[in-house]
Amino acid sequence: MNDTQTEPKIRRQRYDLNFKRSAVELWLSGGKSAAAVAAELGISGQTLKTWKQQLAVPPPPSTAQSQEQLQEGNRRLRRELTGALRRCDILKKTLGILSEPNGNALSA
Repeated sequence: MNDTQTEPKIRRQRYDLNFKRSAVELWLSGGKSAAAVAAELGISGQTLKTWKQQLAVPPPPSTAQSQEQLQEGNRRLRRELTGALRRCDILKKTLGILSEPNGNALSA
C-alpha cells in the first residue's frame, strides 16, 4: 500500500473590488495598524497593503507639467503683463493730455 497522504488543497479566497476598497478605507480612515484591521477582517496585513497599492490612483499624466513648461508659461505671462502695463501707461498719459486745460483752446 501507499503511505502517501493527500494534503487538502488550500483554496484562495477571492474578494470583490468593493470589499477591497472598504478594507483599505477602513484601514486608512481609522487609527489602527494594517495588522489590526486585517485581523478584524480575517485577512493578512500584507494582503491589505497589497490592495492599497493596487487601488492607488495614479496622477493623470496630462496635468503633470515639467519644470521647463512651467517656466515657459511664466515667461509668456510676464511678457503679456509688461505689454498690458505699457498700454495702461499710454492710456493714462493720453487721458492726462486730453483733460488738461489748454490756454490756446477756443472758448465758446
